[in-house]
Amino acid sequence: MRRIYEPHAYTDMPRAGCFWAPPPADYPALEGDAEAEFAVVGGGYAGLSAALELAGRGASVMLLDAKAPGWGASGRNGGFCCLGGAGMEHDDIARKLGHAAAREYLLTQRAAVELVAETLETHAIDADTHSDGEMVLAHRPRAVAGMRHEARILGSVGVETRFLTPPELAKQGMAGPFHGGLHVRLGFGLDPAKYAHGLARAAQAAGADIRGQSPVTHIAQEAGGFVLTTPRGRLTARRLILATNGYSSEDVPDWMAGRYLPLQSNIIVTRPLSADERAAAGWTSDIMAYDSRILLHYFRLLPDGRFLFGRRGALTADARAQEKMREKVIAHFHAMFPAWRGVEVPHFWSGFVNLAYDRLPHVAPIDGWDGAWAAMAWHGNGVALASWAGRQTARAALDGAHVPAAMARPLPRFPLGGHRRALLYAALGWYALRDRL
Repeated sequence: MRRIYEPHAYTDMPRAGCFWAPPPADYPALEGDAEAEFAVVGGGYAGLSAALELAGRGASVMLLDAKAPGWGASGRNGGFCCLGGAGMEHDDIARKLGHAAAREYLLTQRAAVELVAETLETHAIDADTHSDGEMVLAHRPRAVAGMRHEARILGSVGVETRFLTPPELAKQGMAGPFHGGLHVRLGFGLDPAKYAHGLARAAQAAGADIRGQSPVTHIAQEAGGFVLTTPRGRLTARRLILATNGYSSEDVPDWMAGRYLPLQSNIIVTRPLSADERAAAGWTSDIMAYDSRILLHYFRLLPDGRFLFGRRGALTADARAQEKMREKVIAHFHAMFPAWRGVEVPHFWSGFVNLAYDRLPHVAPIDGWDGAWAAMAWHGNGVALASWAGRQTARAALDGAHVPAAMARPLPRFPLGGHRRALLYAALGWYALRDRL
């Protein structure tokens, strides 16, 4: 497989310090020849949700993952189940695709959050859920007007919001260098690995055959379907769903080349904070939060009193760059919460989010391959949307279910091909400058 980052990024090392539990090791590898109606490649939220839907509706499905379900971003993210999934704002989508498409996509985001809550309940998945929605925090005074505009947009689809002034934030236990906050009363925090592992078990219970340690090294279209090759086996399937997101490769299949751009997201988790330590920082709320930067910080108090803090960035993914990013994330954490400078930080890890060139999420057929679909590009916000998209991809493949216009477009290619990481250098530098203005 041809990847565009350093080999270190695709090993177990970037997730070695992860606070969330590692995926179970009891998914057998594919050995020998196998057949299924559907092949699903990728064991994240999208692939698992697709497998769950397909198996639940009686289709034979085999899911192949290079490591194990939940090994990638789905098992190591910040656990924010909330609105989002595109790399542009609602108004930008409206200008690009029209107001009807933008509204449809907004309603889809709301439905995605509701789907995750329903899935957790239906399949009795205990994922340590908490938080009454999320808080968006203004890091500059100019961000306040945009938040008030966002509140009007969300209200148009029935999402309750409330704007809080800095004194009101402090009273709610969310003190800090913020100029206001928008409380969006939709969404919740969860343990992302427990959710991913629960999805996998639910899919298995429905009849899906899930295989770990089965990296797909080649996909060929043959009469009546597809042949997927792994190091120890071969799967023949009539239909295919590709859901590898930020851990895709340039040549599996060749169609993927240039159509995705991984970006690292980095997270620290502290030791448990005492009640006095939380009070000293003025942060006692368990509402998940993020700030209004483009290169945003996201953070939340976990149910056991630990504090999770994350930040996007890092342009290289070798071991040395990872250590530098750890230091940078901790420095940002201390700048925002100086009262916690002396608090130990035993956990640091990173993983890939995935960007599309048009900055939109995608659920669409693969060009030229009848019966093949791709579901990916959640722009760092896939807990809810990837889950919904996986289910909808399965429904579209089974019986032609509707896919929202904002997500149904063909996945475009980036400029620069295999050198497209260079685009991140300019983009991240520009975004950092804008965040400081």
